[in-house]
Amino acid sequence: MVRHAVIVIALLPVPALGQTANPVAAVDEEQAQDIRVTGVRQPYRGDFAIAEIPQAIATIDSDALEANNLLRLTDALDLNASVSRQNSLGGLFDSFAVRGFTGDENIPTGYLVNGFNGGRGFGGPRDVAGIERIEVLKGPAAAVLGRGEPGGTINLVTKQAEIGRSFGTAALQYGSFDRLRTEADLNLAVSGSLSARLIGYSEDGGTFRDTVDLKRWGFLPSIGLAIGPDTRLTYDFEWTRVETPFDRGIVVLDGDFDTVPRDRYLGEPGDGDHIARATGHQLRVQHDFDAGWSLLAGASLRDTLLTGFSSDAELVRSRQELYVDGRSLSRQRRSRVYDSRQLVVRAELSGAFDTFGIRHRVLIGADHDSFSNDQQFGRFRPPVVSPTLANRAGYVLDILDPVYGRFPLPTPGPQNDRLDEQRSTGLFVQDQIDLTDRLQLRIGGRYDAVTLRTLNRLTGIDSVSERSRFSPQAGIVYRLSSPLMLYAAYGEGFRANVGTDVTGAIFDPETSRSIEAGAKLTALGGRVNATLAVFQLEKDNVLASDTGNPGFSVAIGKARSRGVELDLTARLPGDLDLLLSYAYLDAEARSTLLEPNFNFQIRPGDRLINIPDHNLNVQATKRLVVAGRRAQLGAGVQYFGDRSGETGTAFTLPSHTLARVFGDVEMVDGLTLFGSIQNLFDAHWYANSYHPLWVQPGAPRTATFGVRASF
Repeated sequence: MVRHAVIVIALLPVPALGQTANPVAAVDEEQAQDIRVTGVRQPYRGDFAIAEIPQAIATIDSDALEANNLLRLTDALDLNASVSRQNSLGGLFDSFAVRGFTGDENIPTGYLVNGFNGGRGFGGPRDVAGIERIEVLKGPAAAVLGRGEPGGTINLVTKQAEIGRSFGTAALQYGSFDRLRTEADLNLAVSGSLSARLIGYSEDGGTFRDTVDLKRWGFLPSIGLAIGPDTRLTYDFEWTRVETPFDRGIVVLDGDFDTVPRDRYLGEPGDGDHIARATGHQLRVQHDFDAGWSLLAGASLRDTLLTGFSSDAELVRSRQELYVDGRSLSRQRRSRVYDSRQLVVRAELSGAFDTFGIRHRVLIGADHDSFSNDQQFGRFRPPVVSPTLANRAGYVLDILDPVYGRFPLPTPGPQNDRLDEQRSTGLFVQDQIDLTDRLQLRIGGRYDAVTLRTLNRLTGIDSVSERSRFSPQAGIVYRLSSPLMLYAAYGEGFRANVGTDVTGAIFDPETSRSIEAGAKLTALGGRVNATLAVFQLEKDNVLASDTGNPGFSVAIGKARSRGVELDLTARLPGDLDLLLSYAYLDAEARSTLLEPNFNFQIRPGDRLINIPDHNLNVQATKRLVVAGRRAQLGAGVQYFGDRSGETGTAFTLPSHTLARVFGDVEMVDGLTLFGSIQNLFDAHWYANSYHPLWVQPGAPRTATFGVRASF
């Protein structure tokens, strides 16, 4: 009986081993020691307490997601100040920057799912259903992770089948704009060694944007099989769908953010919905050998498809009637068929050995990543503005008194029909050496070989490029005292740039150099956790969207980001939990570029788009007992500084401060009433921008209430 209990504990996801009420926290040393005792290993990490890793790591756990009633990945990432939102393709994909760097603006930001590269396909914004926790892995770890941004990587740890247990939850909630959502999570112990976890959600309703509705659903089952006491097999399935109109947001004319109300839709309802689909499979096996060695291996396959039509504001000034009369918006009409597939195979071996009394903890692994992105993009665009130009020819919408469906929908002509393929194979090794009881040294490196191919079916140009690079990594950790660890790290990174410029030339790979130093505090038995870090990141061969040629990019050369971060969580006396996350970022271009289509110039010192100087998130949660029933009440504030709203110009999004409250109370055993109010004081704010005519307004005050049953 005891043996089976140990097996069950060893196979549980890490949060189940030491769930903390801290909503966003670096996993404390005691929890990490639990990880070692049970033998659970995290991908790319090896056998380490978090305090021993020369890297800032923060975690957004399921308690935080549930308490704040967060439903989207980008909303959850707002809880960490190092992450900032980027252009979201009309709300149809996730895009964010970590420590100021985002990657290619024309495809979704990549992230890891249980250690596998994912997220780059066009499957729609990621829902948090099925996510156990979100790990923000900051710093120069690209030498091991590979192909990531130097600012950091997001790793999603999914809810996995738990062996030997049966339990479940179901929730129903209703929110502002007539949004109704249901979700369920059921774990079934089929036998003593086999379990199935069935997770699903469905959401339907309106949004704060006129005429824009949203439908989304997903089915995310997981199957876990214990093959003896030392081997665990896990299979996860993903099947999701999002249906919503493409929405470029509002226009800002001459710096006036009140040009139109924030709820005004400037697209065309007759275009119908964009539909984003995703189907994914992931198979993983973990085997623990004797003497503390462990093998992780698996494969992941994900297919996505995005289709639809949209009507977007024309950005070229000579074609835009709005700049003439201040109300007539000339629009393009676009069509999209974006089809992608990503296959990842990876394996790693971790363990420890001694040489001459010196302990080595090593991590050795390899991975292969195959990504194909097939884009068929069509466009109708209005002609150059002239005194005799008819509104129909310009596909004009009156922004002050919109009349939808006024003109027949233009037929987009072929603009881009391109297949991008990337094949990457990497080998990595890492050794952390205990030089003394207080001092540890980490050395490692990664070798990547990448093949890129771009077939432009419109021009007939078929471009191929092959590159390879070794990226070193080094770090040092020193225990200054029992609760305080000091660390420093250096790393280099390598990431292939997918696609070509408009002439068909494949871009050089993006390379990076990162340096970081900081301190980690774990005090009062793990009730207080803090990480303070300073860093500088440099990148070469950085890309930005080619505004004049949709779907293509331009190389802007070098960029640099440097700053200071503080992440702190504490469980204070009186059952009060505190979160503080702050980041100061100085992210700027370091090269000169003249953009020919819009005649703007990027100069050294120009701010990178959508990156604030200051970002702060503070949250407090009080746990209560009301009439003998468990309850909690929380409040939070986020400050987001002003930031560039367009590459290479002075257009700036204003700063904003958002307040939120949330809480729940157990009505009877197994039944909880919960609610939240976001943007409590109804502030006007802007989530991201690409151009003054493509600005995404943030949601007004939004309330949600629901009930959750547990069994």
